[in-house]
Amino acid sequence: QVQLVESGGGLVQAGGSLRLSCAASGITFSIYTMGWYRQAPGKQRELVATITSGGSTNYDDAEKGRFTVSRDNDKNTVYLQMDSLKPEDTAVYYCNARYRSLHDHWGQGTQVTASS
Repeated sequence: QVQLVESGGGLVQAGGSLRLSCAASGITFSIYTMGWYRQAPGKQRELVATITSGGSTNYDDAEKGRFTVSRDNDKNTVYLQMDSLKPEDTAVYYCNARYRSLHDHWGQGTQVTASS
């Protein structure tokens, strides 16, 4: 059974930092592209960042320079370091694990709130 468990969300003042973690089980973690997505109230889920099995990263333009995605294959965990948080970063953040087009798994999400 595949499980993706996010942690590290919370309430922070604008300008602050949070580090999200996503622990994966039930998959061969090292071969998956791991990603972070977010969904704000009334909006569609959107890409934040991804990291491939080889360590290549991709970011949405709004997060470039503020967020950093990384992975630890020994711990089956992907991280999202979020700095200089803005109120518009407030959303539920979801972890995603994807391998080709056949294997696509989601976590249950963790709330991030950046207050102004």
